[in-house]
Amino acid sequence: MEAVSQHFGPVVLSTSGSRAVPGTFSVEGARVPLELTISDHDHLDEAAVHKVDYRLRFLPELIDSVRERIAQELDDDESAASQFRHFHCQNLGNGSVKKVFGVEDPAELTPEVFVRALRLARVGIYPGQPERYFVLDLTLGEGFTDEMLVAAADADGVVDDEILWD
Repeated sequence: MEAVSQHFGPVVLSTSGSRAVPGTFSVEGARVPLELTISDHDHLDEAAVHKVDYRLRFLPELIDSVRERIAQELDDDESAASQFRHFHCQNLGNGSVKKVFGVEDPAELTPEVFVRALRLARVGIYPGQPERYFVLDLTLGEGFTDEMLVAAADADGVVDDEILWD
């Protein structure tokens, strides 16, 4: 048996075997890879697949909430978001500043400019884990770094208190 998802296409509703089903979503004109992760213990039925599609309708608002959370964390020098920013913004040449952040001068690299430059690289969806239903990976861009800021949100779209650097 299978259910058809708007974002993942046909999804096999098997009760055994962990698997990841790839999909895509368009955000701000860019295609973002999705990964629906199903564990051995998850019960995936047609309703759960449709719930995933429904929850993805609110992904743009979730991204905004994650950006707000990251901006808040930039005030704390010990936070992962602040350390990620410091690591990636030190010793930047003007060419990198323009290419990655869209500003001419490193002095213009405000927290707002930094947060705006973060791009969604991937969204993991874990329907069997309502407290960590969404996991969002944000990057400053391929070719600049392969490191991510990782944020999680529950099934209701409430962003977790901790942003991680991976």
